[in-house]
Amino acid sequence: MRKPGTVKARTQLPKSPTGIQGLDEITGGGLPKGRPTLICGGAGCGKTLLAMEFLVRGATQFNEPGVFMAFEETARDLTKNVASLGFNLKDLAAQKKIVLDFVYFDGDEIEQAGEYDLEGLFIRLGHAIDSIGAKRVVLDTIESLFSGLPNPGILRAEIRRLFRWLKDRDVTAIITGERGDGALTRQGLEEYVSDCVIVLDHRVSDQVSSRRLRVVKYRGSTHGTNEYPFLIDEDGISVLPVTSLGLQQIASSERVPTGVGRLDAMLGGAGYFRGSSVLVSGTAGTGKTSLAAHFAAAACRRGERALYIAFEESPSQIMRNMLSIGIDLEPWVQKGLLRFQANRPTFAGLEMHLTTIHKAIKAFKPQVVIVDPLTSFISGGIETEVKAMIMRLVDLLKMNETTSLFTSLSLSGGALEQTQVAIASLVDTWLLLRDIEIGGERNRGMYILKSRGMAHSNQIREFLLTAQGVELRDVYVGPSGVLTGSARMVQEAQEQAALMTRNQEVERRQIELERKRTTLEAQVLALRAEFAVQEIASMKIIGQEQAEDAQLAQERTDMGLSRKADTTPYKQKGTSK
Repeated sequence: MRKPGTVKARTQLPKSPTGIQGLDEITGGGLPKGRPTLICGGAGCGKTLLAMEFLVRGATQFNEPGVFMAFEETARDLTKNVASLGFNLKDLAAQKKIVLDFVYFDGDEIEQAGEYDLEGLFIRLGHAIDSIGAKRVVLDTIESLFSGLPNPGILRAEIRRLFRWLKDRDVTAIITGERGDGALTRQGLEEYVSDCVIVLDHRVSDQVSSRRLRVVKYRGSTHGTNEYPFLIDEDGISVLPVTSLGLQQIASSERVPTGVGRLDAMLGGAGYFRGSSVLVSGTAGTGKTSLAAHFAAAACRRGERALYIAFEESPSQIMRNMLSIGIDLEPWVQKGLLRFQANRPTFAGLEMHLTTIHKAIKAFKPQVVIVDPLTSFISGGIETEVKAMIMRLVDLLKMNETTSLFTSLSLSGGALEQTQVAIASLVDTWLLLRDIEIGGERNRGMYILKSRGMAHSNQIREFLLTAQGVELRDVYVGPSGVLTGSARMVQEAQEQAALMTRNQEVERRQIELERKRTTLEAQVLALRAEFAVQEIASMKIIGQEQAEDAQLAQERTDMGLSRKADTTPYKQKGTSK
């Protein structure tokens, strides 16, 4: 009995990893180990290739030899078909890692004989498994195996017997099957007896093809249930697990410069958050690509890798145009820090573009990704599909802590604060570029509509595309509001003339004040000189009077002595002596 509060450990279903990019993530680790998996779909959807890659990856990456038993293509044809993907089946067969076996069934002979069972197949397949100790088996395709069996009862019994035999041999098996009418397969039974069923689809919409994969069921395991785009290229199959991208990304507090110093100042003085998503929207010709090029060049100067995904201009054209504003991108391309990926949006469907971008990001591992412009995707799908695709791309970039910048074209005459693909809520920072029409001319303006997690400017800034790049000008507010272009120049000239007049008046007043000060100082000097002369004359008179008083007093004293009188001086009435 379990103690209260304890959690019983869950038993995980054993799985065999496929080694196919993205598929293991969707299936939670791979296909059910020791059980059969059904891969079904129409012609050309990639069933045989997926099964072959499962076998090759198992032999080369997981040390699990495998047997490929084909009923439609010979071993020679299979070897040639997959050689372009880098799969060397001859070498793997020589190393006893893979056995290729072609089994031919003649439906007419079976019908004439009237008997049919899989005993011979089991013996042949069992011998192939034992010869190399195989852990994986592929049967391609099941329709060829049962095409000559008209009795539905016997057919169902033999299908069940085949799947049970594979389980008894404890091999991880893939059985491919053609899509049926109203059912996943032609017989309509394989999907029920299989432990795992994967449906491949190759569809064409508006003359654009795309491939998708869906896990219909997976006994004993959770799995992704949506449709997933997948790509077949020179490296095999790549599946993008779009629904596994959750909102668990780590938010960085590190800041990265925008490449425009004064724009950094508008964003709290340090630029964008690393790993954030930035949208630059505006009408045609407002400078969206120029800001994107600044950001890419700034990342390369820091020694970071930048991936520039273009949908309207070739790399050569972008680099030539950016030279006109002083941004030379070619040296960064030569150093391997900047990589362009340019395709027309009609080159593939939305899901294929998403898968291609995902693959490029995984191969190049950029710190910065630029998509210019997002609105090109509208030509390849409806708005809801475009928004879903971009949401997946934004989540993918955030999960990799990659700083992304998207440009978006706003239609003239429409609401500027609404993007054509309606993804404003997905991005962290939104820069809005706009045309300002005043006095019969158009000028460029920029403001930050939002920037999550940071203080930012709320001002509309005029900016110029100069030979030194994007130049943000100071906010200029005239009597009638914010002025730009020639109206700003006229107002500045008027204010400069008024300032000059005021400066001249101030200078005149300063001169007049200085003249008065000089005159006053001269007058003070004259008065001082006159006072000095008067002072000397007055002191001379005072000295003479004091001498006369002293002489008179002496004479009185002498007279008193001569008369034998009292010699003590006395004060005369009314005098101070």
